[in-house]
Amino acid sequence: MNGPTQGDAVDTIVAQWRRERPDLDLTPMSVIGRLGRCAALMQRELDTAFSAFGISRGDFDVLATLRRAGTPYCLSPTALFNSLMITSGTMTHRLQGLEERGWIAREPDPADARSKRVKLTPAGLALIDQAVEAHLENERRILAPLDAESRDLLDTQLARLLAALEPPQD
Repeated sequence: MNGPTQGDAVDTIVAQWRRERPDLDLTPMSVIGRLGRCAALMQRELDTAFSAFGISRGDFDVLATLRRAGTPYCLSPTALFNSLMITSGTMTHRLQGLEERGWIAREPDPADARSKRVKLTPAGLALIDQAVEAHLENERRILAPLDAESRDLLDTQLARLLAALEPPQD
């Protein structure tokens, strides 16, 4: 863990608070601050990798969700919406953009003639298969400073924290 000799932005903030309020236990600020900064910096790295494929993080999420659904790579808009936890307006906008670029198609739902399903096109399937490989390589690069044991420990601890923060899934 970074200490005063290495110093990072969180160390600076904590040191300022320690100077001004030595009576406070600043441990939570240090942990949460580092999690937040890591998330923001990692997201920037991830976004750069997505942009190499001409997609955004949101585009990647939609395409990856359809890909993970398995053959025929098709979901109802509701299932897609629930999986991505975004607003319906955002979903509509994303789907329009992906459809315009030929990566998804909306087709009639055989179970309900009033509804449409969202399906990966062959071009969308090829794109997401390439993008997910590059994404995983990028994630490996980001985590490379940690050895395998450290990654496993971090994953376990973050899973515990997430379980405490995230509402139960239905």
